[in-house]
Amino acid sequence: MLVDSPPEQRAETAPAPPARRAVRAVGLLLSVAILVLVALASIAIGAKELSLGQVWHGLFQDSGTYGDVVVAERVSRTLLGLLAGAALGLAGAVLQALTRNPLADPGLLGINAGASAAVVTAITYFGVTSLSGYVWFAFFGAAAVGALVWFLGGSRGATPVRLALAGTAISAALYGYLQAVMIMDEAALGKMRFWTVGSLASATDSTITQVLPFLLAGTVLALALARPLNAMAMGDDTAKALGADLNRTRALSMLAATVLCGAATAACGPIVFVGLMVPHVVRSFTGPDLRWILPYAAILSPVLLLGADVIGRIVARPSELQVGIVTAILGGPVFIFLVRRRRTAQL
Repeated sequence: MLVDSPPEQRAETAPAPPARRAVRAVGLLLSVAILVLVALASIAIGAKELSLGQVWHGLFQDSGTYGDVVVAERVSRTLLGLLAGAALGLAGAVLQALTRNPLADPGLLGINAGASAAVVTAITYFGVTSLSGYVWFAFFGAAAVGALVWFLGGSRGATPVRLALAGTAISAALYGYLQAVMIMDEAALGKMRFWTVGSLASATDSTITQVLPFLLAGTVLALALARPLNAMAMGDDTAKALGADLNRTRALSMLAATVLCGAATAACGPIVFVGLMVPHVVRSFTGPDLRWILPYAAILSPVLLLGADVIGRIVARPSELQVGIVTAILGGPVFIFLVRRRRTAQL
């Protein structure tokens, strides 16, 4: 038997008129254009000043000069920013839909904490010193915590509240372990201090190659979940009436978020607020339909991440400020604004 939903909810989930769909499509194309401009800026602008001629030469006439090497490094850095930004945005959008919490982010389920704890363990107890070694430990840690959260949250009987509570508890425990190990081991502290704030500076072709299959798989899975997550947004009873498999959708959503966030965190370190801010802002002009939220988040999240990375290179010349610090500085005030606006709307 169908369970009727409130009039305002039916209005939100009803098919959008052709004019609104056209506006959304144009907006998506505009977002792609903005992303291209930001990516070009990421290649052209850096802590080391290069002329446009040097940048052009480095892109198309590689001869091994200093400028060419710098441009090659920036291209790898930009590609990783594109991939990691899209992954964090998609993971945030999926988790916000899964937990029915518009202020949720990948850190809510402990995925960042799992990756960080695994990297600290690798450095302290296994002597891992290379980024290529960090990647696999970080990904394993993220996946292990994702599975643990799913189990503690009730597995097939998991609910959004149980998942959020399990993730919060595990995050607190892992961050306690993280701080204890880093305080006791100065060598681990020195090696971890840049990774833990989140950075694109260590991007290499090898790193991108290692995480690319996971990011592609997670992206395809997240986009495929748009329809069942839309159904779940109307309530469990209505979703069942519409033919959605709640347990399968929740399990696959957890898997998609874990793969996306785990791979991004493994390559860049834990970068905060990207997965929170972008899906939340996107929802304000696309509405609740995940068929639009997910593509917009995948395009605009790299805009934020690469834009923050460029800002970090400019403000601290000739050094640079890690992108994780910049996103935290930008994200803090935005998060406070979103919380206050949400609280005001509820009064």
